[in-house]
Amino acid sequence: MNHFRAYLQIVKPYRWLIAITLAIGLIKFGIPLTLPLFIKYVVDDVLLAPLSSADKTDKLFKAVGLAFILFVIIRYPIEYYRQYFAQLTTSSVLFDLRNKLYAHLQRLSIRFYQNRKSGEIISRMMNDAEQTKSLVETGLMNIWLDMFTLVIALVIMFNMNVLLTFVAIAVLPFYGYAVKKLYKRLRAYSRSRSQAIAEMQGYLNEHVNGIPVVKSFTLERYEQEQFGRKNQTFLERALALTRWNALTQSIINTLTEIAPLLVLACGGYLVVQESLTLGEFVAFYGYLDRLYAPLRRLVNSSTELTQASASLERVMELIGEQPEIVDAPDAKELRSVQGDIGFHNVSFRYQNESEWVLRHIDLRIPQGKTVALVGMSGGGKSSLVSLLARFYDTQEGDITINGQSIRSVTQHSLRSQIGMVLQDNILFSGSVRENIMLGNPDSTEEHMIAAAKRANAHEFIQALPKGYDTEIGERGVKLSGGQKQRIAIARVFLKDPGILVLDEATSALDLESEHAIQESLAELSQNRTTLVVAHRLSTITHADLIVVIEHGEIVEQGKHEELMRLDGAYARLYNVQYL
Repeated sequence: MNHFRAYLQIVKPYRWLIAITLAIGLIKFGIPLTLPLFIKYVVDDVLLAPLSSADKTDKLFKAVGLAFILFVIIRYPIEYYRQYFAQLTTSSVLFDLRNKLYAHLQRLSIRFYQNRKSGEIISRMMNDAEQTKSLVETGLMNIWLDMFTLVIALVIMFNMNVLLTFVAIAVLPFYGYAVKKLYKRLRAYSRSRSQAIAEMQGYLNEHVNGIPVVKSFTLERYEQEQFGRKNQTFLERALALTRWNALTQSIINTLTEIAPLLVLACGGYLVVQESLTLGEFVAFYGYLDRLYAPLRRLVNSSTELTQASASLERVMELIGEQPEIVDAPDAKELRSVQGDIGFHNVSFRYQNESEWVLRHIDLRIPQGKTVALVGMSGGGKSSLVSLLARFYDTQEGDITINGQSIRSVTQHSLRSQIGMVLQDNILFSGSVRENIMLGNPDSTEEHMIAAAKRANAHEFIQALPKGYDTEIGERGVKLSGGQKQRIAIARVFLKDPGILVLDEATSALDLESEHAIQESLAELSQNRTTLVVAHRLSTITHADLIVVIEHGEIVEQGKHEELMRLDGAYARLYNVQYL
């Protein structure tokens, strides 16, 4: 119920559109209710009336003419606008829901994405969100229109013949009992099927991106078997839902067919006894369809709404995920960063029950200086960088920039002052221009090209088939590693941050590419406070300060020459690489 209440808040802006759709729908559903009355009039007052042929013909054509105006000329625009406004409403609600979901996904913390498959998130946003359309179209519109049709039909039928109406609705209690029993398990089957879709989509998303690995290890057959298992699970859950739906429909349809037989027997008897005219009997039989057609739709609506409710739960679970990192209520904007960074007794671990990744880190990085973090893999260097950008929060201690705690400023203003060049920078499908402009979407073409030149990227971009308009493919697959890094560096030049973070920025490149990119990084680092995480120690000997981190603790710090004279942890690492 809480989920539905939250969903209604998304629907609320369209309440007047729903009201208009319902008003038009009342006319649309009301028009067919007059057809049996036309039939009754034609049978009793025209065909069986003691009139001359000319009078009968005249009355018949007048009745048919009026019916033509009502059912063709008037109904056409009513039908059109009813469909149009219904789809406009549901599509608009779905538009807002997906926008709300995407905005919420932007706020969620890095840890959320590390614990979820991207395909499952996409499935909830696309497949499950799509299913919730039924809650508006069926739950807020069609059900009420069918109830209106049902009530009006019953009123007319009772007015025609009370006994025959009771015969017609004799099976309704069985309807109610069947719906109550059958639909209890439908939600569980629907949710299970949705989960199977999400799992399969998550698997596909992950393994399509990993096709090069599959091919290099000749895992095609193995992957086919793995996907086959996921597909089989989906098939089994889909068939379970189908079987239950089929059982429901067969029982409901069987019950529906009983009523016409009862009315045929009882109504025929009343006509024979002359308690009912032939026209009334034909009209009553016509209203029987007007009674059970909406009733059948209501039962089908229960199926739709049950499945939509299961999808709504999954969507609202996603919206209900709370961001781990949130701005303080009184958070300020971080402005004009000079880059004086301080780590004050910082301790951190990823899970409360896991080992400490960083222990009691005390470190000051003066404005405009370059500080290198070195040590064995898993020592905590990248974690320290993630804490600076507040991708995670420390369990103990504090981090300051310009003397301000990073918890006291907004995340947006903090991260806007930090430029990151990583070992594997993410490029998006689209053009080279679009990827560089991500550094500052409001920048001009001239500034964008200037940033590319400073990153030593302009020449190779010009040599591409369409220059800056060249499509680079998903994750930049059409570019070499060095080219991707230079575009990533151009992006940071365009951002022009006060603090620069280089996390293994050249470790995956060949020596030629590394040399070209080192030149770009050297220019990028000028007049900025720079943190460099490096494995290749020959690239950071120029640093103003080198910090050696082992097992989450700072064990040494100083300039290259000082640390070599100490002949400690840094000297060992350097000598191993040099040899």
